[in-house]
Amino acid sequence: MRTASIALGTGVAAILACGFVTIAACANADATPAQSQASDTANVQNARLETRALTGTLAAELKMFEGQSGEPRWIGYKVPQVAGDREVCCAGSNGNGNQECGPCRLESSDRSINMNSRSAPMNLEAVDAIAILFRAENKKIMKIRVVSAQCTVDAAGLPFVWLTGVKPAESVVFLANYVHGKNSSEGDDRKLGHESLAAIALHADESADRALESFVQPSEREELRKQASFWLGEARGKAGLATLRQMAKNDPSSEVRAQVTFALSVSRDPSAVDEMIRMAKEDENSHVRGQALFWLAQKAGKKAAATITGAIENDPDTDVKKKAVFALSQMPKDEGVPKLIEVAQTNHNPAVRKQAMFWLGQSNDPRALAFFEKVLSQ
Repeated sequence: MRTASIALGTGVAAILACGFVTIAACANADATPAQSQASDTANVQNARLETRALTGTLAAELKMFEGQSGEPRWIGYKVPQVAGDREVCCAGSNGNGNQECGPCRLESSDRSINMNSRSAPMNLEAVDAIAILFRAENKKIMKIRVVSAQCTVDAAGLPFVWLTGVKPAESVVFLANYVHGKNSSEGDDRKLGHESLAAIALHADESADRALESFVQPSEREELRKQASFWLGEARGKAGLATLRQMAKNDPSSEVRAQVTFALSVSRDPSAVDEMIRMAKEDENSHVRGQALFWLAQKAGKKAAATITGAIENDPDTDVKKKAVFALSQMPKDEGVPKLIEVAQTNHNPAVRKQAMFWLGQSNDPRALAFFEKVLSQ
């Protein structure tokens, strides 16, 4: 089982820049509604548990819950989970980070989540749902958590209200308030915004697609557009890809478009590669073209190789050419090393040839050694 951690409190965009890309293994399907939803029961331990049916609106219920006494307490509910082979657990909840979900200790200081690709049969009804959990204290919601329904949560003896009959669209609307919050780029409100964004992305409901699309409008702040683009690629299938294509062509920020190249790389829709190729060839910004080449190299394949070598030959920017050479070094060696040797031998740009020689030297490949011996013997 492969595992990826998302430290929601630090911002997805910053984490992705550090290279934590194995999360792509977690998504493997379009964002279509789940076929069935788990029975609406709480999977909670060590709590003063009360279960009740939602009779009014979710917003009214949660506002009433928030405004009660200052004692720490939790409230939660289930909604259908977006289709895929993922399970969502609290980071470190099972002690080793790569096994089935263990108890999720809600009062732990760890605010991150793990998204694991499943390697063993699961209870399909449970996997079809996620639990959305809210912690209130001092008459304010202070924390939002999302876990797969099969994960047991431990509330450390605190009061816990479990709501039944919650409509997914109401859940999305309520969570979106935190994403769009007035202070959503600051402190605890920023963390709530990140947590809410992740929760929305995992809803198996068309309202989640509409919400994510609203988060990437040019009028929204860049940080939010970057983070939402990741979730569009990771969780929202064809609908997410359609929105990413619009961002790739129309977003005014080169930094956001560069992030879109990563979001496209984690999409499981095969046509995402075509948009990455278009960006590598046509985007007006050299940094964006370079990022598209880098993420194409991670996906590899003949389509990617042709685009990368084409950039080395034809892109007018030497820095982009260098990034394309680096992209070759990231491809599987049987594909990348021969192409690096070809560039080192034949490219007319000395800076590009030097870059190819450097990455050949880092490859530890016998073919690179033979090439160096040949060059030095001449």
